[in-house]
Parts: sequence; C-alpha cells; structure tokens
Amino acid sequence: MLSRLSTATSAALRRGIATSAQNNAKVAVLGASGGIGQPLSLLLKNSPLVSKLSLYDIAHTPGVAADLSHIETKAKVKGFMGPEQLPECLKGCDIVVIPAGVPRKPGMTRDDLFNTNASIVASLTTGCAKHCPEAMICIISNPVNSTIPITSEVFKKHGVYNPNKIFGVTTLDIVRANTFVAELKGLDPARVTVPVIGGHAGKTIIPLISQCTPKVEFPQDQLEKLTARIQEAGTEVVQAKAGAGSATLSMAYAGARFVFSLLDAMGGKQGVVECAFVKSDVTESPYFSTPLQLGKKGIEKNLGLGKLSPFEEKMVAAAMSELKASIKKGEEFAKNFK
Repeated sequence: MLSRLSTATSAALRRGIATSAQNNAKVAVLGASGGIGQPLSLLLKNSPLVSKLSLYDIAHTPGVAADLSHIETKAKVKGFMGPEQLPECLKGCDIVVIPAGVPRKPGMTRDDLFNTNASIVASLTTGCAKHCPEAMICIISNPVNSTIPITSEVFKKHGVYNPNKIFGVTTLDIVRANTFVAELKGLDPARVTVPVIGGHAGKTIIPLISQCTPKVEFPQDQLEKLTARIQEAGTEVVQAKAGAGSATLSMAYAGARFVFSLLDAMGGKQGVVECAFVKSDVTESPYFSTPLQLGKKGIEKNLGLGKLSPFEEKMVAAAMSELKASIKKGEEFAKNFK
C-alpha cells in the first residue's frame, strides 16, 4: 500500500518538486475536518517537504490529527479546535491553506456561497494577520473572486499587507484543463500544461488552449465545447454527487500541488510557475489570475497574459464586468466586517 501511496504523491509532486528544498516547513490547514481539508491534509502529511502540519477546524480536528499522525512520514501533526486555539495553530507558520466553508449544492453558484464563506474567510485571515503575518496565504474557499479581495483588505486593516503572499488557488482549473485536453488528444496528462487565466467562476475561467504545451489545435466548435466544460467542470461534479458535496478530492490534489510548488520556490528552486488569482495590474481588473513565477518571498514575477488568440481576447473582455463586481463585493464586505 505504501508504494501505491508514494506513487500517488509523486504524481502530486510531478511538476518539479525537489524533496530537499524547503523541507522543514510548518503548514496550517484551516478547515481541516471538511471534504477538502481531510484529503488535502493527507497529501501534505505524505510530503517530505512538510515537517509540521497544524490542523484547525470548529469540530473533529483532534480525531483527524490523531488519524493522520499514525502515518509513517516525518511531518508532526497537531489538531486545534475552536477560535481560542487558532492563535497557537498559526504561530510560526510558513504557509496557511484555507479550504474552510460550505460546499456548493446543485443549483448553487460559487457566488451563492458568499454570505457564509465571506465571514469565515474574514475571521480566519484576521487570525493569520495577527499571528503569522509573514506566512503565504492560500485561499481555496469560494467564491475566490471575492475571498481574495476580502483577505487583502483584512491584511491592510492590520498593516501587514503583502500582495506577493496572498494567493487565490485556481490550480484546479489548470488540472482540469490539462486532463480534458489530454483525453481529447490521447496525450499523457502529466505532460500537458494549459495556462488558465482570469478568475475562478464560470466565464471568468479562461483556459488558454492556444498556449498549451505541447501545442494542440481544435476546430472552433470543439474548442468552444472544451472551454465550456473547463468553465463548468465544478458544476459537473456537484451534479454527479447529487447533493452530497462538490469537488473535494480533485480540489485537495490541486491545493496540494500549489502548496508543493510554493514550498519548492521558497526553498530556492528556480523556474517554479503556477497560475493563481492575485492582486494584479495586468488587466483593468484589480485582481486577475495569470502564470506567476514563484520565489522565496512569494510572487517573484507576474508573467502576464502572453499572446492571446482572438477567441481568448473576447473571453477576457467578457469576464471583466463579473470580475470587477465580485472583487468590489469582497472589498465592501471586508470594510464592514468587525
């Protein structure tokens, strides 16, 4: 079983992760007992890059931590439960990953989650700003197009804002695009890389098939269907689970992949690139996902849009009003949050 699990982890690490890089990192998962939090914590526990794993939630965390602590890898696991234990959980963290919140149900958009998840993210990131202001903050909680502006405003309020260290994790869009393109072209998905830019909801998800490595081409009608599938892949999972949840396992994989890339870059590995939804001046939207070169202090360089096809340019233009509205909604919420 161990060899199988090691193989699975090596797949999660496949994008150039060096196990000797940042291998004494303390990582916290906030929302660790949930549908994403548990498998994400399992992947992080199995990584040689992590030496301390802090798990936080409002219920069940001691059990999750006890369960994971029996796995024969070096990461020391500790569970924390309830707001009074959050400070201790966060102390000394290098990376904080936040998948906390409610999942989508059939018929819900990511934006429908706003009222509940906005408060959760604002509370948890307030804790981060107070107790680990230098940590890299990776937000998974939806709607990411609003929860990243919320996080930024919270950090600004506490005078510790660093836009190079706050990331909206959109990696699942890239993982899906790679998988779907590979299926259609009969390629090994581990060798396919499709940048996905914009945001993390519906038409704001903009896969750049024209920039795929290796180069692929599709007739326009197939390209439009493929793009729509990538944009609505989350809904595909929500409907298939028939009310029992949303994308948890694939999101956990994608979240772990992003954390491993970040750890690798923090450890000094060169040329680590991931897309993420961040503060940006690349377009007229104040936040935007593009490929980012990661380094020891977070974002080292925003690699921008690259050369877009006319189809992709139209998608960027069409996404702007929705992106700006979601961002403004997040900023307004954070300003009024006590």
